[in-house]
Order: sequence, then C-alpha cells, then structure tokens
Amino acid sequence: METELILSFLGASILLTFMPGPDNIFVLTESLTKGSRNGIIISLGLCSGILIHTIAAATGISIIIRESALVFSVIKYLGAGYLFYLAFVAYKEKRYHIDLNPDNDNVDKSFSKLFRKGFLMNVLNPKVALFFMAFLPQFISPNGFNVTYQLLILGFIFMIQAILIFSIISILSGRLSIYINNAKFWKIAKWSKIAVLSILGLTLTLSESI
Repeated sequence: METELILSFLGASILLTFMPGPDNIFVLTESLTKGSRNGIIISLGLCSGILIHTIAAATGISIIIRESALVFSVIKYLGAGYLFYLAFVAYKEKRYHIDLNPDNDNVDKSFSKLFRKGFLMNVLNPKVALFFMAFLPQFISPNGFNVTYQLLILGFIFMIQAILIFSIISILSGRLSIYINNAKFWKIAKWSKIAVLSILGLTLTLSESI
C-alpha cells in the first residue's frame, strides 16, 4: 500500500469523523450531561463496532473482486452513488437538537453496559455497513498485497483515529459546548460535510477498477 494512499485515507477519515453526525453528537451529549468517562467508554464501544463492519466489508469486497471485475465495477459506482446520496442528505439535514439537561439520577456507571450500548449502536446500524462498503474500496491499491488485508488495515486505521477523536470530544466537551447553538458553526459543518462526501463520491467514480 502506497504511503500517499494511506495518508489520503487517514485525512478523509479524520474529516468525516469530525463532521457532526449521530455518533459524535451522541458522544458529545453524553459527555456533557453525564461526564467524560461515560463519553469515552461509549466511544470505545462505538469504535469497536467498526471491526465488525470492516471484516464484513473486507470479506464481501474480496469475494466480489475475485469473482467478477465487472460486478465490482457496478458495486463501485453504487458506492459512489451512495456517497452522493449522503451528501444530499447532509444538504437536507436540519440542525441537531441537543438536550444539555443532565439526568444525574439516571447516570449509568457500568463499563460493560456503556461499552455494549456504544457497540450495539454501531453494529446494528445498516448505514454504517453501507458506508464502509462505499468508502473503503477507493483506497485499495491495485499494486498492493491481498485486498482483504488492505481493507482490514484501512478499517483498523479508521477505528484508531475514531477512538482518539471521540475521546478528545469527550474530554473537551465542556469547551466544545459553546459551538452547539452557534448557527455559523452548523452552517460551516454542514457544507464541509457536503463537500467531503461529494469529493469522495467523485473520487470513487473516477477511480480505476481493481
């Protein structure tokens, strides 16, 4: 795998992880209302679910590539279409409503319960599975080693950076709260997400088949 390809993947992953979405907004809300510890543990659970989606994507994509280059090309364009669809959804997206009223009487302190909560949120979300099927293939190197291993490495990189960013969000939740009701922040975040998803979709459309 080329260093440039890995760096491109890492940059795109960081941008996507920082963009306001259900997962990082949930982590931020939990951290603000129930403490950074809760946010970090839930983050670990959420990001652990990435392993499941990565294994599924790596297995499925590898089989498709091995069986038919034509079918993989179709899957690639469907993936690009899905990324463009996500950009459209981001365009139609309304500002998230975040309830910052702490529910101190219902603060779960159990590590296993918090971890399981985050893990199941991620694993049982079909949108995450679709995203990985669309996102990962464009960073596969035609000249690299086994496709399955490449996908697993990419998924592991995505998981590690997501854990770090979600943990930072949890720790800095108090300082980040000033942006929550800032209309300018949400506008910038919205158009940034649209741009990133559109560029990813375009890149996948123009990329060469494996």
